[in-house]
Amino acid sequence: MTSKVVLDFEKPLFELEEKLHEMRVCLKKSSGEHNVAETEGLNREIEVLESKVDALRHSIYQNLTRWQKVQLARHPERPYSLDYVYSMMQDFVELSGDRHYRDDKAIVGGFARLEDNASGFAQTVMVIGHQKGRDTKSNLYRNFGMAQPEGYRKALRLMKLAEKFNKPVITLIDTPGAFPGIEAEEMGQAEAIARNLFEMAGLHVPVICVIIGEGASGGAIGIGLGDRILMTENSWYSVISPESCSSILWRSWKFKEQAAEALRLTAEDLLDQGIIDRIIPEPLGGAHHDPESMAATLKSVLVDELRQLLGKNTEDLVSQRIEKFAGMGVWNEEGQE
Repeated sequence: MTSKVVLDFEKPLFELEEKLHEMRVCLKKSSGEHNVAETEGLNREIEVLESKVDALRHSIYQNLTRWQKVQLARHPERPYSLDYVYSMMQDFVELSGDRHYRDDKAIVGGFARLEDNASGFAQTVMVIGHQKGRDTKSNLYRNFGMAQPEGYRKALRLMKLAEKFNKPVITLIDTPGAFPGIEAEEMGQAEAIARNLFEMAGLHVPVICVIIGEGASGGAIGIGLGDRILMTENSWYSVISPESCSSILWRSWKFKEQAAEALRLTAEDLLDQGIIDRIIPEPLGGAHHDPESMAATLKSVLVDELRQLLGKNTEDLVSQRIEKFAGMGVWNEEGQE
């Protein structure tokens, strides 16, 4: 898959690829005209340019800065939750509404079947995820992936339904944050997220959380407390976005790159800190360059993780989950003098 959206750091590669494409078109024309000498010359030039393109591609994507990974995580052609659901699973039945107020289109969820024919694995799961849009109309419909209180209450309703029927929960996280509007605060945004954290800690079924793109603040962790926390290679997960951090510390968004470095928000950073458990590799250039391959990789990882969790005792599952999150962070206790 060739991306239509080119990021700033990808432009040198894009220019070389365009030149390579033009040379291949010329080669095709010269071959049709049976110009042997010209064809041989073009073939040699194309081989040299192909080597340069390949070397530049590896140089760029294997040495990404934290800010560049943030940009990749936000790429508009990147697979979203429903893309993964329909690629990885069968018989997805979407469930709507929070049974209190209304349905939030920024969060989707429902029962689906996760199967691996090669190993004979088959399991019904409850899959829940943030959903963004592809254009202005769909982004407005999905509220740009920013859930409101009813979205988190819908997610909790679905988790409790999964617990009732003893089905594992898989959450796919990709949000720039919970919706910050006044109406969301009036409807209890903070309470809804806090309630989800409390209830997810005690769910008596396996819970796997995967950051597939952006994982910003409470909007992400509202469906992000589980037995296993996974991140795709070019996603990010942080208490605040680099732009917002920059605006607070430097009173300007111009220092977003420095903020991204300071926040240490990449998958590698969070694995080192013990916040996540596993990094899921992406195709070179990002998940959007080969979404089918990315979905197959994610499916394989989910099957592997579920095999391990489904064999655990329920009480052990809950106690280990609580211990996992209670053990995060570093603090000191000072006695009274």
